[in-house]
Amino acid sequence: MVTEYKKFDLFGETFIQRLNLKPSFEFTFPVAEQACFLYMLKGGTEYQSGADYLNIPAHQSLLLNCLKAGNQIRDINSGDNNEIVIVTFHPDILKKIYDKGLPLIFTKSNQTTNQQRGVIKNDFLIQKYIEGLLFYFENPSLVSDEILILKLKEIVLLLSQTQEAHTIQTILSQLFSPTTFTFRQIIEENLFSQVSVEDLAQMNNLSASSFKREFKKLYNDSPASYIKSKRLERAAQLLSVSDERITDIAFDCGFNDLANFTKSFHDRYGVAPSNYRLKRNES
Repeated sequence: MVTEYKKFDLFGETFIQRLNLKPSFEFTFPVAEQACFLYMLKGGTEYQSGADYLNIPAHQSLLLNCLKAGNQIRDINSGDNNEIVIVTFHPDILKKIYDKGLPLIFTKSNQTTNQQRGVIKNDFLIQKYIEGLLFYFENPSLVSDEILILKLKEIVLLLSQTQEAHTIQTILSQLFSPTTFTFRQIIEENLFSQVSVEDLAQMNNLSASSFKREFKKLYNDSPASYIKSKRLERAAQLLSVSDERITDIAFDCGFNDLANFTKSFHDRYGVAPSNYRLKRNES
């Protein structure tokens, strides 16, 4: 149940919203060419889109695009009142205010992914940004299009400087270059990247459990087992045909820890990577 709702429009489109929600509630995002930055001020909600879901506690943010149906948030039976601020990104408005060219964060990334949402860690500057928005909600007479344009450019700049900038670019770039990949394409293209099973699940917009079930259907194996096997096979091939350092080969094959790579390789091939290369050279 919405107990209080305030918003500011920019060029005829909803730009910033402030919602007070009382359990039980369900808020569905409209299907449109837009992306939303959602900041939980109070309480906690559950985000759900198809088989993808996660809890959003107070003072955590979520960035999502709304190009497809099914994005919604709802209460998690905490009994607490919820307060949410939503900043919306419209492609037409972004093109209008960045008439000399869109910032890099809106350009297409080279990663094969369908990721539609990403959790954003709220650093000090983002928290201060939200506090600034709350000031304008309490003093709406001070708001003008010029102020709102500055606030839009400010959040774009802040998001581009967070630790999750790559994920943010992946989501926001879909506003201008929408692309859909198959489940198998995402797996095969990211096999040797520094990504976890949880990352791959997000790239497919699935919960970890749903992702594992879908993976089992297609590959008849668990994600962890299949991915490790493919990475070790590639490492063995590179050890045979290249003079790269073993550390570099491990990293290039998706391992971020040399000790783990060495142990996994020994378990698979019965020798350490250095001895495997030596034996191949001798033969």
